[in-house]
Amino acid sequence: MQQIINFLIRYKIFLLYAFLLLVSIIFTVQSHSYHQSKFFNSSNYISGSIYETATNITSYFKLREENKKLVRENQQLRFQLYNREEKMGYSLGDSTLQNYTVTQGKVIKNSYSDQRNYITIDKGNNDSIKQDMGVITGKGILGIVENTSANFATVQSILNEKSNINAKIKNSNHFGSLVWDTKNYNVVQLIDIPRLVPLTIGDTIVTGAMSSIFPENIPIGTIKKFDLDSSKSFYYIDVALFNDMTNIKNIYIIKNLNRPEILELEAEIQ
Repeated sequence: MQQIINFLIRYKIFLLYAFLLLVSIIFTVQSHSYHQSKFFNSSNYISGSIYETATNITSYFKLREENKKLVRENQQLRFQLYNREEKMGYSLGDSTLQNYTVTQGKVIKNSYSDQRNYITIDKGNNDSIKQDMGVITGKGILGIVENTSANFATVQSILNEKSNINAKIKNSNHFGSLVWDTKNYNVVQLIDIPRLVPLTIGDTIVTGAMSSIFPENIPIGTIKKFDLDSSKSFYYIDVALFNDMTNIKNIYIIKNLNRPEILELEAEIQ
């Protein structure tokens, strides 16, 4: 208490000056509309800036949750896209009209510099993930599930010398095989496209209708360059991928509900 009294005595002149200055400012603001408006405008600006900063900080810490919401919404939209009816609408509750299921997941390990690259994801048997399901991202295809455990799965990347996926030129029925020559992790190759097909640099390549794994028309990339093969009968096409294969996080696993029936029918023919 004595320290407070000593402080007041020591700075009594400054404190008196500050008090009188505050009183004069209050009287000035109250008696002049111009000063009043300036004061409130300044007050609103300061409080608005504080609220804006607080909102930005709060929004930053909510980004992870917002990202999860967006991923869930994308999963639902892809489900509707891959199961759409060409002639009429359908109810999501009617399983007879569903051709594909879509499961959201994340990449926990990714390789892209080997000849046989694999990706590990955080979904497995407990999530109904099985071998030969397709895996995509928001930009395009990623690979095919090869092995599964209870909670994880490995995916054969399209950057794998064993990879072979049906693909076609968008808005056409000309299809071939998508392979990888192991040279560049941003570029894959489309082969077996006949030389009579008109090609243009920049044409979009998508998944074909001949696959029982991927739905048709999932983006893959664009034509970077093309040339005829040694037989001069088919094109050898370099495709620049839409996906940045070095930076992949959120993925979607696609199951074709009709695939067992298709495989059974094809086995009878063989």
